[in-house]
Amino acid sequence: MKENTQEKKLVNSNQGSVKSPVKPKVRTHPSGKVFYGESSEVTPVHFHSYNELSKNNVNKQDLEGFDKQYCDFVDYIMRLTHNIWEERGIGIIYDAYHDDVTMHCGSFNLQGMNDVVSNTLQTLHAFPDRRLVGENVVWAADPDETYYSSHRIVSNATNLGDSGFGPATGKKAFFRTTVDCKIYKNRIVEEWLVRDNLYIVKQLGFDPVEVAKRMAKSFKTKAPALQSRFGLAENRKGQFMPELKINKTTDDNGNFDIGNFVLSMYENVWNYRYFNKVRNYYTENAVVHSICNKDLIGESQIQGLLVSLFASVPNGRVMIERVTCNEIPGKDSWDVSVRWRISGQHEGIGFFGQPSGKSLEIFGINHLRIKDGMIAEEWVTFDGLDVLRQIHVENDDEFAKVQDEFKTA
Repeated sequence: MKENTQEKKLVNSNQGSVKSPVKPKVRTHPSGKVFYGESSEVTPVHFHSYNELSKNNVNKQDLEGFDKQYCDFVDYIMRLTHNIWEERGIGIIYDAYHDDVTMHCGSFNLQGMNDVVSNTLQTLHAFPDRRLVGENVVWAADPDETYYSSHRIVSNATNLGDSGFGPATGKKAFFRTTVDCKIYKNRIVEEWLVRDNLYIVKQLGFDPVEVAKRMAKSFKTKAPALQSRFGLAENRKGQFMPELKINKTTDDNGNFDIGNFVLSMYENVWNYRYFNKVRNYYTENAVVHSICNKDLIGESQIQGLLVSLFASVPNGRVMIERVTCNEIPGKDSWDVSVRWRISGQHEGIGFFGQPSGKSLEIFGINHLRIKDGMIAEEWVTFDGLDVLRQIHVENDDEFAKVQDEFKTA
Protein backbone atom coordinates (compact mmCIF):
# COMPACT_ATOMS: atom_id res chain seq x y z
CA MET A 1 0.00 0.00 0.00
CA LYS A 2 1.58 3.24 -1.17
CA GLU A 3 1.43 6.54 0.63
CA ASN A 4 2.47 10.00 -0.45
CA THR A 5 5.87 10.20 1.18
CA GLN A 6 6.49 13.64 -0.33
CA GLU A 7 4.36 15.18 2.40
CA LYS A 8 6.35 13.69 5.27
CA LYS A 9 7.95 16.39 7.35
CA LEU A 10 11.20 16.35 9.29
CA VAL A 11 10.37 18.96 11.88
CA ASN A 12 11.61 19.56 15.40
CA SER A 13 8.34 20.62 17.04
CA ASN A 14 10.15 22.52 19.79
CA GLN A 15 12.41 24.58 17.56
CA GLY A 16 10.47 24.61 14.29
CA SER A 17 13.63 23.57 12.41
CA VAL A 18 14.36 20.70 10.06
CA LYS A 19 15.76 17.66 11.84
CA SER A 20 17.17 14.57 10.16
CA PRO A 21 15.86 11.13 11.18
CA VAL A 22 18.12 9.40 13.70
CA LYS A 23 19.75 6.01 13.48
CA PRO A 24 18.20 3.90 16.28
CA LYS A 25 20.46 3.31 19.26
CA VAL A 26 21.38 -0.23 20.29
CA ARG A 27 21.57 -0.84 24.04
CA THR A 28 21.72 -4.17 25.85
CA HIS A 29 22.02 -5.63 29.36
CA PRO A 30 24.97 -7.77 30.58
CA SER A 31 22.62 -10.75 30.97
CA GLY A 32 22.07 -10.88 27.21
CA LYS A 33 18.30 -11.15 27.80
CA VAL A 34 17.37 -7.47 28.22
CA PHE A 35 17.19 -4.93 25.39
CA TYR A 36 16.26 -1.23 25.38
CA GLY A 37 14.50 1.06 22.95
CA GLU A 38 14.86 4.86 23.09
CA SER A 39 11.34 6.30 23.41
CA SER A 40 12.37 9.74 22.10
CA GLU A 41 13.14 8.16 18.71
CA VAL A 42 9.50 7.13 18.08
CA THR A 43 5.95 8.32 18.61
CA PRO A 44 4.82 5.98 21.45
CA VAL A 45 1.32 4.53 21.45
CA HIS A 46 0.50 5.23 25.12
CA PHE A 47 -3.03 6.68 25.15
CA HIS A 48 -3.21 7.54 21.45
CA SER A 49 -5.72 5.81 19.20
CA TYR A 50 -4.82 4.60 15.72
CA ASN A 51 -6.95 7.43 14.32
CA GLU A 52 -4.49 9.86 15.90
CA LEU A 53 -1.33 7.89 15.19
CA SER A 54 -2.21 7.45 11.50
CA LYS A 55 -1.98 11.23 11.04
CA ASN A 56 1.64 11.24 12.15
CA ASN A 57 3.91 12.54 9.37
CA VAL A 58 7.13 13.25 11.24
CA ASN A 59 10.02 11.02 10.20
CA LYS A 60 11.92 10.28 13.40
CA GLN A 61 14.03 7.24 12.56
CA ASP A 62 16.32 6.23 9.74
CA LEU A 63 15.14 2.66 9.21
CA GLU A 64 17.57 1.06 6.78
CA GLY A 65 15.82 -1.24 4.32
CA PHE A 66 12.27 -0.26 5.37
CA ASP A 67 9.65 1.30 3.11
CA LYS A 68 9.78 5.09 3.24
CA GLN A 69 6.12 5.35 4.22
CA TYR A 70 6.96 4.48 7.85
CA CYS A 71 7.86 7.37 10.17
CA ASP A 72 9.49 5.15 12.80
CA PHE A 73 9.49 1.53 13.95
CA VAL A 74 6.35 1.84 16.11
CA ASP A 75 4.59 3.41 13.12
CA TYR A 76 5.68 0.37 11.04
CA ILE A 77 4.08 -2.08 13.50
CA MET A 78 0.85 -0.11 13.91
CA ARG A 79 0.31 0.55 10.18
CA LEU A 80 1.20 -2.99 9.15
CA THR A 81 -1.27 -4.52 11.60
CA HIS A 82 -4.04 -2.13 10.59
CA ASN A 83 -3.49 -2.53 6.84
CA ILE A 84 -3.46 -6.35 6.95
CA TRP A 85 -6.31 -6.94 9.38
CA GLU A 86 -8.73 -4.03 9.22
CA GLU A 87 -8.22 -3.01 5.59
CA ARG A 88 -8.02 -6.70 4.56
CA GLY A 89 -4.73 -6.16 2.76
CA ILE A 90 -3.78 -9.83 2.97
CA GLY A 91 -1.31 -9.42 0.09
CA ILE A 92 0.81 -7.14 2.29
CA ILE A 93 1.93 -10.33 4.04
CA TYR A 94 3.91 -11.18 0.88
CA ASP A 95 5.72 -7.84 1.19
CA ALA A 96 6.23 -7.82 4.95
CA TYR A 97 6.99 -11.44 5.92
CA HIS A 98 10.01 -13.57 5.11
CA ASP A 99 9.18 -16.58 2.93
CA ASP A 100 10.52 -18.94 5.63
CA VAL A 101 9.09 -17.07 8.63
CA THR A 102 8.48 -19.05 11.82
CA MET A 103 5.37 -18.18 13.83
CA HIS A 104 5.46 -19.59 17.37
CA CYS A 105 1.93 -20.24 18.65
CA GLY A 106 2.38 -21.67 22.13
CA SER A 107 3.40 -25.33 21.99
CA PHE A 108 3.38 -25.52 18.18
CA ASN A 109 4.70 -23.52 15.23
CA LEU A 110 3.50 -22.35 11.85
CA GLN A 111 6.22 -22.38 9.21
CA GLY A 112 6.44 -20.26 6.10
CA MET A 113 4.57 -17.37 4.56
CA ASN A 114 1.79 -19.58 3.19
CA ASP A 115 0.86 -20.69 6.72
CA VAL A 116 0.68 -17.05 7.82
CA VAL A 117 -1.64 -16.20 4.92
CA SER A 118 -3.81 -19.26 5.62
CA ASN A 119 -4.06 -18.51 9.35
CA THR A 120 -4.99 -14.87 8.67
CA LEU A 121 -7.71 -15.81 6.17
CA GLN A 122 -9.23 -18.44 8.46
CA THR A 123 -9.32 -16.00 11.38
CA LEU A 124 -11.05 -13.35 9.26
CA HIS A 125 -13.49 -15.96 7.95
CA ALA A 126 -14.51 -16.77 11.54
CA PHE A 127 -14.48 -13.13 12.75
CA PRO A 128 -15.01 -10.92 9.64
CA ASP A 129 -15.68 -7.72 11.61
CA ARG A 130 -12.68 -8.02 13.91
CA ARG A 131 -11.29 -4.70 15.13
CA LEU A 132 -7.77 -4.62 16.54
CA VAL A 133 -6.95 -1.81 18.96
CA GLY A 134 -3.23 -1.48 19.61
CA GLU A 135 -2.77 -0.72 23.32
CA ASN A 136 1.01 -0.51 23.25
CA VAL A 137 4.17 -1.36 21.31
CA VAL A 138 7.36 -2.02 23.27
CA TRP A 139 10.38 -2.12 20.95
CA ALA A 140 14.15 -2.17 20.60
CA ALA A 141 16.88 -2.11 17.96
CA ASP A 142 18.98 -5.26 18.40
CA PRO A 143 22.73 -5.77 17.92
CA ASP A 144 22.22 -8.12 14.94
CA GLU A 145 20.72 -5.26 12.84
CA THR A 146 17.17 -6.43 13.44
CA TYR A 147 14.31 -4.70 15.24
CA TYR A 148 12.10 -6.28 17.88
CA SER A 149 8.53 -5.37 18.81
CA SER A 150 6.01 -6.53 21.39
CA HIS A 151 2.52 -5.41 20.35
CA ARG A 152 -0.38 -5.69 22.83
CA ILE A 153 -3.77 -5.74 21.12
CA VAL A 154 -7.39 -5.98 22.24
CA SER A 155 -10.00 -7.15 19.75
CA ASN A 156 -13.76 -7.01 19.42
CA ALA A 157 -15.26 -9.45 16.91
CA THR A 158 -18.42 -11.37 15.99
CA ASN A 159 -18.21 -15.09 15.27
CA LEU A 160 -20.03 -15.13 11.93
CA GLY A 161 -18.10 -18.01 10.34
CA ASP A 162 -17.03 -21.51 11.35
CA SER A 163 -13.69 -21.77 13.14
CA GLY A 164 -11.36 -24.32 14.67
CA PHE A 165 -13.38 -23.92 17.85
CA GLY A 166 -16.66 -25.02 16.25
CA PRO A 167 -19.55 -23.82 14.05
CA ALA A 168 -20.44 -20.12 13.80
CA THR A 169 -22.37 -18.87 16.82
CA GLY A 170 -23.15 -15.27 15.94
CA LYS A 171 -21.84 -14.27 19.36
CA LYS A 172 -19.51 -11.38 20.08
CA ALA A 173 -16.10 -11.85 21.69
CA PHE A 174 -13.56 -9.56 23.33
CA PHE A 175 -10.00 -10.81 23.80
CA ARG A 176 -6.37 -9.83 24.14
CA THR A 177 -3.49 -10.84 21.88
CA THR A 178 0.19 -10.08 22.34
CA VAL A 179 2.52 -10.49 19.38
CA ASP A 180 6.31 -10.28 19.40
CA CYS A 181 8.08 -9.82 16.07
CA LYS A 182 11.69 -9.87 14.90
CA ILE A 183 12.12 -7.77 11.76
CA TYR A 184 15.00 -7.39 9.33
CA LYS A 185 14.76 -4.71 6.64
CA ASN A 186 10.99 -4.51 6.38
CA ARG A 187 10.36 -8.26 6.68
CA ILE A 188 9.20 -10.21 9.73
CA VAL A 189 11.54 -13.18 10.07
CA GLU A 190 10.16 -14.61 13.31
CA GLU A 191 6.96 -14.09 15.29
CA TRP A 192 5.65 -15.16 18.70
CA LEU A 193 1.85 -15.00 18.97
CA VAL A 194 -0.13 -15.42 22.20
CA ARG A 195 -3.91 -15.07 22.13
CA ASP A 196 -6.40 -15.66 24.94
CA ASN A 197 -8.21 -18.45 23.09
CA LEU A 198 -9.63 -19.87 26.32
CA TYR A 199 -11.65 -16.70 26.84
CA ILE A 200 -12.82 -16.70 23.20
CA VAL A 201 -14.13 -20.26 23.51
CA LYS A 202 -15.95 -19.44 26.75
CA GLN A 203 -17.64 -16.38 25.22
CA LEU A 204 -18.76 -18.40 22.20
CA GLY A 205 -20.49 -20.85 24.54
CA PHE A 206 -18.32 -23.90 23.86
CA ASP A 207 -16.96 -26.29 26.48
CA PRO A 208 -13.20 -25.55 26.61
CA VAL A 209 -12.32 -29.14 27.55
CA GLU A 210 -14.30 -30.61 24.66
CA VAL A 211 -12.76 -28.11 22.22
CA ALA A 212 -9.29 -28.96 23.59
CA LYS A 213 -9.95 -32.68 23.10
CA ARG A 214 -10.94 -32.13 19.45
CA MET A 215 -7.84 -30.01 18.89
CA ALA A 216 -5.69 -32.70 20.52
CA LYS A 217 -7.01 -35.33 18.11
CA SER A 218 -6.31 -33.12 15.09
CA PHE A 219 -2.75 -32.56 16.33
CA LYS A 220 -2.17 -36.27 16.83
CA THR A 221 -1.25 -36.76 13.18
CA LYS A 222 1.43 -34.05 13.50
CA ALA A 223 3.08 -35.61 16.57
CA PRO A 224 6.55 -37.22 16.30
CA ALA A 225 6.29 -40.82 15.13
CA LEU A 226 8.82 -42.34 17.54
CA GLN A 227 9.48 -40.20 20.60
CA SER A 228 7.80 -37.09 22.00
CA ARG A 229 9.57 -36.71 25.38
CA PHE A 230 13.17 -35.77 26.00
CA GLY A 231 13.52 -35.33 29.75
CA LEU A 232 11.55 -33.33 32.28
CA ALA A 233 12.20 -29.63 32.88
CA GLU A 234 12.35 -28.61 36.54
CA ASN A 235 13.24 -25.43 38.39
CA ARG A 236 15.87 -27.42 40.32
CA LYS A 237 18.99 -29.05 38.87
CA GLY A 238 19.13 -32.44 40.49
CA GLN A 239 19.43 -32.01 44.26
CA PHE A 240 20.46 -28.36 44.04
CA MET A 241 18.10 -25.50 44.85
CA PRO A 242 16.76 -23.22 42.07
CA GLU A 243 19.29 -20.68 40.86
CA LEU A 244 19.11 -16.96 41.61
CA LYS A 245 21.48 -15.54 39.02
CA ILE A 246 20.27 -11.95 39.52
CA ASN A 247 19.05 -11.07 42.99
CA LYS A 248 19.33 -7.29 42.99
CA THR A 249 17.31 -4.42 41.56
CA THR A 250 20.12 -1.88 41.28
CA ASP A 251 23.30 -1.46 39.25
CA ASP A 252 26.82 -1.53 40.68
CA ASN A 253 26.45 2.11 41.74
CA GLY A 254 23.28 1.51 43.72
CA ASN A 255 20.95 3.12 41.15
CA PHE A 256 17.69 1.49 40.06
CA ASP A 257 18.32 -0.86 37.13
CA ILE A 258 15.23 -1.85 35.15
CA GLY A 259 16.88 -4.96 33.68
CA ASN A 260 18.03 -6.27 37.06
CA PHE A 261 14.64 -5.42 38.58
CA VAL A 262 12.65 -7.44 36.05
CA LEU A 263 14.98 -10.44 35.97
CA SER A 264 15.17 -10.46 39.77
CA MET A 265 11.38 -10.45 40.08
CA TYR A 266 10.89 -13.41 37.76
CA GLU A 267 13.72 -15.40 39.31
CA ASN A 268 12.58 -14.77 42.90
CA VAL A 269 8.78 -14.75 42.61
CA TRP A 270 8.19 -17.04 39.62
CA ASN A 271 11.06 -19.51 39.45
CA TYR A 272 11.98 -19.73 43.16
CA ARG A 273 8.32 -19.41 44.27
CA TYR A 274 9.05 -16.66 46.81
CA PHE A 275 5.45 -15.47 46.58
CA ASN A 276 5.95 -13.59 49.85
CA LYS A 277 8.23 -11.25 47.89
CA VAL A 278 5.39 -9.98 45.68
CA ARG A 279 5.25 -6.92 47.95
CA ASN A 280 8.89 -6.17 47.10
CA TYR A 281 8.11 -5.72 43.41
CA TYR A 282 4.45 -4.63 43.15
CA THR A 283 2.77 -1.50 44.48
CA GLU A 284 0.14 -1.92 47.18
CA ASN A 285 -2.72 -1.45 44.71
CA ALA A 286 -1.07 -3.00 41.64
CA VAL A 287 -3.45 -4.37 39.00
CA VAL A 288 -2.72 -7.55 37.03
CA HIS A 289 -4.90 -8.10 33.96
CA SER A 290 -4.90 -11.88 33.57
CA ILE A 291 -6.49 -14.10 30.93
CA CYS A 292 -10.26 -14.44 30.59
CA ASN A 293 -10.63 -10.72 31.36
CA LYS A 294 -9.85 -11.26 35.04
CA ASP A 295 -8.34 -8.33 36.97
CA LEU A 296 -6.39 -9.05 40.14
CA ILE A 297 -5.73 -6.21 42.58
CA GLY A 298 -3.18 -6.16 45.35
CA GLU A 299 -0.73 -8.57 46.89
CA SER A 300 -3.15 -11.28 48.02
CA GLN A 301 -4.88 -11.74 44.66
CA ILE A 302 -1.61 -11.61 42.70
CA GLN A 303 -0.20 -14.28 45.00
CA GLY A 304 -3.38 -16.31 44.47
CA LEU A 305 -2.94 -16.29 40.68
CA LEU A 306 0.66 -17.45 40.94
CA VAL A 307 -0.12 -20.15 43.51
CA SER A 308 -2.90 -21.52 41.31
CA LEU A 309 -0.76 -21.45 38.15
CA PHE A 310 2.26 -23.15 39.69
CA ALA A 311 0.10 -25.64 41.62
CA SER A 312 -0.54 -27.25 38.21
CA VAL A 313 3.21 -27.49 37.47
CA PRO A 314 4.71 -27.39 40.99
CA ASN A 315 8.24 -28.25 39.84
CA GLY A 316 8.09 -26.46 36.51
CA ARG A 317 11.00 -24.38 35.28
CA VAL A 318 10.49 -20.72 34.34
CA MET A 319 12.58 -19.50 31.41
CA ILE A 320 12.77 -15.80 30.60
CA GLU A 321 13.49 -15.66 26.89
CA ARG A 322 13.42 -11.93 26.24
CA VAL A 323 12.89 -8.62 28.08
CA THR A 324 12.36 -5.36 26.18
CA CYS A 325 12.31 -1.99 27.99
CA ASN A 326 11.18 1.49 26.96
CA GLU A 327 11.55 4.36 29.41
CA ILE A 328 8.69 6.86 29.47
CA PRO A 329 10.36 10.30 29.33
CA GLY A 330 9.84 12.54 32.35
CA LYS A 331 7.64 10.04 34.23
CA ASP A 332 10.21 7.89 36.08
CA SER A 333 8.34 5.01 34.48
CA TRP A 334 9.00 2.12 32.12
CA ASP A 335 7.01 0.04 29.66
CA VAL A 336 8.41 -3.50 29.68
CA SER A 337 7.67 -6.63 27.69
CA VAL A 338 8.65 -10.10 28.98
CA ARG A 339 8.50 -13.26 26.86
CA TRP A 340 8.47 -16.33 29.11
CA ARG A 341 7.95 -20.06 29.15
CA ILE A 342 7.07 -22.55 31.91
CA SER A 343 8.12 -26.13 31.20
CA GLY A 344 7.11 -28.91 33.55
CA GLN A 345 4.92 -31.85 34.34
CA HIS A 346 1.21 -31.48 35.05
CA GLU A 347 1.36 -33.20 38.44
CA GLY A 348 -0.75 -31.02 40.74
CA ILE A 349 -4.32 -29.80 41.19
CA GLY A 350 -4.41 -26.14 40.22
CA PHE A 351 -5.28 -23.69 37.44
CA PHE A 352 -5.68 -26.51 34.90
CA GLY A 353 -7.71 -28.92 37.01
CA GLN A 354 -6.83 -32.47 37.98
CA PRO A 355 -3.25 -33.59 37.23
CA SER A 356 -2.70 -35.59 34.07
CA GLY A 357 1.01 -36.30 34.36
CA LYS A 358 1.53 -34.79 30.90
CA SER A 359 4.52 -32.64 30.02
CA LEU A 360 3.38 -29.04 29.50
CA GLU A 361 4.76 -25.95 27.80
CA ILE A 362 3.01 -22.78 28.98
CA PHE A 363 4.15 -19.93 26.77
CA GLY A 364 3.28 -16.30 27.50
CA ILE A 365 4.10 -12.64 27.02
CA ASN A 366 3.60 -10.09 29.80
CA HIS A 367 3.56 -6.30 29.58
CA LEU A 368 4.44 -4.30 32.69
CA ARG A 369 4.09 -0.64 33.60
CA ILE A 370 6.74 0.15 36.20
CA LYS A 371 6.56 3.42 38.15
CA ASP A 372 9.02 4.67 40.75
CA GLY A 373 10.75 1.30 40.83
CA MET A 374 7.62 -0.83 41.39
CA ILE A 375 5.17 -2.68 39.13
CA ALA A 376 1.93 -0.69 39.03
CA GLU A 377 0.15 -2.57 36.24
CA GLU A 378 0.71 -5.84 34.39
CA TRP A 379 -0.94 -7.62 31.46
CA VAL A 380 -0.47 -11.41 31.61
CA THR A 381 -1.27 -13.25 28.38
CA PHE A 382 -0.99 -16.98 27.69
CA ASP A 383 -3.10 -19.48 25.76
CA GLY A 384 -4.94 -21.58 28.33
CA LEU A 385 -6.71 -23.53 25.58
CA ASP A 386 -3.36 -24.66 24.16
CA VAL A 387 -2.42 -25.95 27.63
CA LEU A 388 -5.69 -27.91 27.83
CA ARG A 389 -4.93 -29.35 24.38
CA GLN A 390 -1.58 -30.64 25.63
CA ILE A 391 -3.29 -32.19 28.64
CA HIS A 392 -5.74 -34.10 26.44
CA VAL A 393 -3.32 -35.31 23.77
CA GLU A 394 -3.60 -39.09 23.43
CA ASN A 395 -0.43 -40.95 24.41
CA ASP A 396 1.27 -42.88 21.63
CA ASP A 397 4.79 -43.70 22.78
CA GLU A 398 5.61 -46.70 24.95
CA PHE A 399 6.76 -44.60 27.93
CA ALA A 400 3.39 -42.87 28.15
CA LYS A 401 1.49 -46.16 27.82
CA VAL A 402 3.44 -47.66 30.72
CA GLN A 403 2.78 -44.55 32.82
CA ASP A 404 -0.96 -44.74 32.11
CA GLU A 405 -1.09 -48.47 32.89
CA PHE A 406 0.75 -47.85 36.16
CA LYS A 407 -1.78 -45.16 37.18
CA THR A 408 -4.80 -47.39 36.45
CA ALA A 409 -3.34 -50.54 38.01
